[in-house]
Amino acid sequence: MGSGARNYTDKTLKRLFGLSGNQCAFPGCNAILVNQRNALDSNICHIEAAKEGGERFNLNMTDEQRADYENLILLCRQHHAETNDEVVYTVDVLKDMKRSHESNYMNQRINNNPSMLRNAINAIAAISFDGSVTSESLNVINPKEKLSYNCVKTNYSLIQEYKVYHEKINILYDELESQGSIKKEKLLNNIEQLYIRIKGKYVLDSNDPINIIRQNADNIIDDIFDELYLQLENSNFFDEDIVLGIRLIMVDAFIRCKILEEPK
Repeated sequence: MGSGARNYTDKTLKRLFGLSGNQCAFPGCNAILVNQRNALDSNICHIEAAKEGGERFNLNMTDEQRADYENLILLCRQHHAETNDEVVYTVDVLKDMKRSHESNYMNQRINNNPSMLRNAINAIAAISFDGSVTSESLNVINPKEKLSYNCVKTNYSLIQEYKVYHEKINILYDELESQGSIKKEKLLNNIEQLYIRIKGKYVLDSNDPINIIRQNADNIIDDIFDELYLQLENSNFFDEDIVLGIRLIMVDAFIRCKILEEPK
């Protein structure tokens, strides 16, 4: 969709529109925007400008970074123009605006669709990856400690924001276990198998795997999301909330040490 700093990948657009609910992120604005398949450049706004001379331009960013999810925010035309005021709308202000909007939307969707997490659990558990289902070896880690150990950067705020859903997901897992279901084990096994496979593409035969993982931690997390989304996109489980459910399940799996490395 364009070139250079406007060359948005499908992954970026799905993540941006899915987590925002196709809504303007400006506080108090209820404007509904078009979806990612009909996205308008005027609605996809760069936090740090797409080109030199633009608002909050960062000379040290690459065009790929400028076109990535972390640097984009959805705004209606009116608020796109308003946020051109660099004095009021700094980089930090816009990033906080985006995080707050996505968090509010997540809470809204969970309240409106209580089965969202259960649907996501069923969908991910139904994926068939190589490898047998093993019993869970649960070692819940403090997210902040694990984020630091693995040098997570762009996904740091997302994991910190969504960790509050860990207990809600744990209640659903307990319900499944009380019914004799092994969906929890299948889901966590699928995510762990996926992490091991994706990690291997980065580490290869390196003698220093942890440093390779640290250098690519955010890419590994994003690759796992992409693969799960791809697996579910054309399945009978897919609905508009699946992108939100995947995110929450992944954050929970991160806390359970199924994604990235456990601090030593």
